[in-house]
Amino acid sequence: MEIDKTTYYDLSILNNEEEYSLLHRINFCITSGGKERLQHLLTHPHSSLQRIQQTQSALKQIIGVADLWPLQITNGTILVLEKFYGYPFGKIPNSHSPVSALLYRLFDAPDYRLVRYTVGHFIDFLQGLNKLQQLFSADNSSALLSGIIANIRKGMKNDLVQQMLECDASKLPPAKMLRFGHYLRYEFKRDAEILIDLFHDLDALYSMAVAVKKFNLHFPVIIETKEPVIQANGLYHLLLQTPVAYDITLNPQTNFLFLTGANMAGKSTLIKSVGCAVYLAHVGMGVPAQSMQLSLFDGLLSNIQVHDNIVKGESYFFNEVQRIKNTVLKINDGRKWLVLIDELFKGTNIQDAMHCSTAVIKGLLKIKNSLFILSTHLYEIGEDLKAYPNISFRYFETTADNEQLYFSYQLKEGISNDRFGYLILKREKVVDLLDNL
Repeated sequence: MEIDKTTYYDLSILNNEEEYSLLHRINFCITSGGKERLQHLLTHPHSSLQRIQQTQSALKQIIGVADLWPLQITNGTILVLEKFYGYPFGKIPNSHSPVSALLYRLFDAPDYRLVRYTVGHFIDFLQGLNKLQQLFSADNSSALLSGIIANIRKGMKNDLVQQMLECDASKLPPAKMLRFGHYLRYEFKRDAEILIDLFHDLDALYSMAVAVKKFNLHFPVIIETKEPVIQANGLYHLLLQTPVAYDITLNPQTNFLFLTGANMAGKSTLIKSVGCAVYLAHVGMGVPAQSMQLSLFDGLLSNIQVHDNIVKGESYFFNEVQRIKNTVLKINDGRKWLVLIDELFKGTNIQDAMHCSTAVIKGLLKIKNSLFILSTHLYEIGEDLKAYPNISFRYFETTADNEQLYFSYQLKEGISNDRFGYLILKREKVVDLLDNL
């Protein structure tokens, strides 16, 4: 599925403040390398149903054995192994003689200690990998897991590795420990690098599986169809601590959702909830919804956070226009797109914004192969759009009592004409501050 950098940040898949990102939310990786691999997976959504289903199958299988996941492989373990291959050792002896081991211990004491320390971590690493490959039978593993496990078994198919699997690192005789150290340093480097990479792959998949289990996500049903469709029940935003769920239906008959409501009523949250769920589905993860069925999309585009550029001399409004222009150029290709637009043309006066918004919406309504969600404060333009059969109108209700606002965060059918901006200004004592200047 095609997605651009702007959309990654609009949907908080990535965020300059990492703790507010989807990546951070689902990161349960044990290692730094696993996190890097997780970010790669999260920023490379699948374009084929087969790849999505393979990932779903792998995550389901990992969920089933997550409580048995070996924890002796830590980030510290991986760092020790990587440092081992970069450290400027003198020659590590390759002898079974206790005398050679004693001499190395006496005359190369720092190197000896580091070799012993590293061999202990290598044994932990190999024994952890051995437990992992035992968790996944070649007969019933998903294709994705089968490939990883097969390569792990290949990399561990060695007599000395098999000896290390049976060792207690704390009881290794010095000569045998040095024999292992020599082999790991001079003969096993390439295999070790491959095994570390394979563990990072498993670590990233483990993180995704833990997130699915911890947050009670549900795997969506993805269908291959020429027409775009989203049907979600109990959909919510994964980044919220106490989210409110929505039911959403978009299909070729009603492929455009016109969303209104007051500030803070929930419009942006709904738009981002749909975008994140569709995105997670194409990564192969579960989604934050009770159930979800959707078509395979070719691309996802958002128009949520637009910025001016004083260096280039580009105004906010100019960049809004450019984003819409680029969106139209992309989606006018017959493929299936999900397009998310939050508050069109905030960078110009209200009359101009209404005229421009109406022109854009009427144009987008001609595109039947994509789905659109658009939020706006410009409820006045809604009446003119009711003549189009493929647009639906929903709003978030807000009520006021004694200058206190109450948000239901529930979608209702129709168009909202709520105006509470001044009330919010007054409630936050800004009007009082200005009066007292």
